[in-house]
Amino acid sequence: MRRFYGPWIVIACFFTFGIASGFPYYNIAFFYDYFRDDHGWAQQVVTFGPPLAVLLTIWAGPFIVPRVSPRWLIIAGTGLIFVAFQWFARLGHSRAEYYAAWCVYMLGYFLAGPIPHQVIISNWYKKGRGRAMGLAYVGGAVMGALGNKLSPFLVARMPYTDALKLMGFVLLLAWPIAFFVLKDRPADIGQHADGEEGSVSAAELAAEPLPFATLMSAREFWLLLVGSAASIGAIASVNFLMKFVLEEQGFHDQAARNAIWSTASSVALIAAIGGRLLVGYLADRWRRQPLMLATYILVAIAIPMLFLVRPEQSGYVYPFAVIFGFAMGADYMLIPLMAADLFGVRSLGRAMSAILPSDTVGQYWCPNLIAQLRSVWGAYASALWVSCGVAAVGAAAVALLPRQEKKTR
Repeated sequence: MRRFYGPWIVIACFFTFGIASGFPYYNIAFFYDYFRDDHGWAQQVVTFGPPLAVLLTIWAGPFIVPRVSPRWLIIAGTGLIFVAFQWFARLGHSRAEYYAAWCVYMLGYFLAGPIPHQVIISNWYKKGRGRAMGLAYVGGAVMGALGNKLSPFLVARMPYTDALKLMGFVLLLAWPIAFFVLKDRPADIGQHADGEEGSVSAAELAAEPLPFATLMSAREFWLLLVGSAASIGAIASVNFLMKFVLEEQGFHDQAARNAIWSTASSVALIAAIGGRLLVGYLADRWRRQPLMLATYILVAIAIPMLFLVRPEQSGYVYPFAVIFGFAMGADYMLIPLMAADLFGVRSLGRAMSAILPSDTVGQYWCPNLIAQLRSVWGAYASALWVSCGVAAVGAAAVALLPRQEKKTR
């Protein structure tokens, strides 16, 4: 009997998710202050590219994702992100060109990022879905942390534009893995979920995905959508604005700012690994709604700790990064698990193709909102508190989710 192929799927997703999502997402903001200084743009202009691109490409999730093989989505999406990195490295001083490059990046993210990986893992695992998803998501943190060290290393030795060009080629490493190793579902090679013939019921196999109209009429769909978008938006405010906040708190030298950012971001991503593995383990044993609520509360607590990180007390970067990173890692992983519980594996792709774009709206609009407020209020010391309120809204929405998850459809 052929050995269960599922572990190879998890290993492959570890690398492809890390390359397609973690590496670009956790490192593109490193170049924000370079874009500002090189092109003479205000912070709110630099941070406006991603949210504008989200609105222009948000159709890709519901329209393309359910119709295309997940592994081909990964191949196409990483190719687009590669093109975006090359474009960022060759920008003129046109804002329109900058925004267009972000549209290419965002389309690639929608196609190759979390959704295809969530669908593949959910197809291959039912009983151990939490652990499998957690292990795959660790790849995002590992590749992101490696990028956190690579980006300052490169800019210390070459122009930032050349660093962007080189980093873009990392995206293409996903292609051979997606093409030769990944399989969309066990049936593609004559196997069953979890390696057990009865792991998925005949009714579940025969079930059709829930129509969008049915999903949108469900109260829990909107609670999960609002809750996840709010929490992810609050987290993204820190991820994307961290260099600007650190500059405002006294890290005026570029090399010093790069170094403290690299430490904060890489330590946070290492802590995120612990968050993903622990919560993935607990999610297979405990109800997921209380886990999700606890994680969202932790996000709101962690954000103000960034204010403690200053040149005269730089050691505070470690407790901030550990707590923030743990919450971030657990947060991102619980969303697809909760969606699978509420709407079923067969409807996961459809549900996430609506939830992820909404999460991405929060993910990129919230940092721009905070940057706009900073321009009005004069400092992030005031504006960043708004992101704490946004995180609290997310926690409130999750608290209203059903305490007993629905049966998998």
